[in-house]
Amino acid sequence: MDNYKMIAKTLFGFEEILAKELRNLGAVNVKEGVRCVFFEGDKGFMYKANLCLRTAIKIIKPVTSFKVYNEQDLYRKMYAIDWGEFLTTDTTFAIDTTIKSDMFTHSLYVSQKVKDAIVDKFRDTEGERPNVDVKFPDVRFNIHIQNDTCNVALDSSGRSLHQRGYRTATNIAPINEVLAAGCLLLSGWDGQCDFIDPMCGSGTFLTEAAMIACNIPANINRKEFAFEKWSDFDEDLFDKIVDSSLNKTRDFHFKIKGFDKAPSAVRKAQDNVENANLDDYITVERKNFFDTEKEVDGHLHMVFNPPYGERLNIEMEEFYASIGDTLKQKYPGTDAWFITSNLEALKHVGLRPSRKIKVFNSHLESRLVKYVMYEGSKKAKFNKDRE
Repeated sequence: MDNYKMIAKTLFGFEEILAKELRNLGAVNVKEGVRCVFFEGDKGFMYKANLCLRTAIKIIKPVTSFKVYNEQDLYRKMYAIDWGEFLTTDTTFAIDTTIKSDMFTHSLYVSQKVKDAIVDKFRDTEGERPNVDVKFPDVRFNIHIQNDTCNVALDSSGRSLHQRGYRTATNIAPINEVLAAGCLLLSGWDGQCDFIDPMCGSGTFLTEAAMIACNIPANINRKEFAFEKWSDFDEDLFDKIVDSSLNKTRDFHFKIKGFDKAPSAVRKAQDNVENANLDDYITVERKNFFDTEKEVDGHLHMVFNPPYGERLNIEMEEFYASIGDTLKQKYPGTDAWFITSNLEALKHVGLRPSRKIKVFNSHLESRLVKYVMYEGSKKAKFNKDRE
């Protein structure tokens, strides 16, 4: 099979780790963009990218690109495309449009124009037209207009790849699965020590951490990808990709634990862990982090998503001060990472972060911060390293 160009979309700040994921999977000509990574691969690799990538939101397959100068020009050039290569009169379709242009200002209007061109082309050539299905289309097209350049692509993923398929129960502010996986990879989590999320909510960090530790394909629990409805879908090839990916899983010899003080959150996390078939690796307990202490010998890796104050009525300054106190007094030998958009409250942790990484949680500009809790004093640690 021949290689062709593709685009993996991602969140801000994850371009480098997504590029690394793609290279590790076997992609060629990998190049980072803004919230995306360009790469090349064949049909089997497109299947593998959708199945295995942890930090991708969509895998897009470009169809064509052209200059566009006005509405009539857009319609004419869309009409000229051979849509019969992707659709039949019995196929449903949908159009997603993003625009960064002075000429075109309404994405829905552009989507309507593209739909008109497709429908008119089929009416003129076939005498019938395919129908639009916004929710569950057989084929989803991606239209991107930047200045005077229009890119037309096929969406091979369908629903966003953060929708892994294991999370059926969520808490009040669940973290996006792609965001969770990206934060874990940025934190250096590789499954080589014990792991804890002390404010686990519905268990997303726990589940993604276990899948990384065991090298389980990120979307193995997902029910469907858009490419499965394409006319050239090769089911045997896809089955081989799935089997090959599952054969690359590895054993995990440490513990992954989650705490939450809300009984409802504990139940939801346990349900989601069970849905992901990871209950052999993960335990979830009802505990208040501030009343806990480190339970294991050796190094501990901690990643969590504390409340931001967006939806929960909490005294943020006091809460974040308690995070710092608990880490300092009760969690020696721990690399503690957490993500927050409350940059003011972050100042009250009372510890100096060794790293700060800018990320976005939905529309909220956030920081992924790291605090290193040494065994004994930092000075003693420094002197020991010099010996």
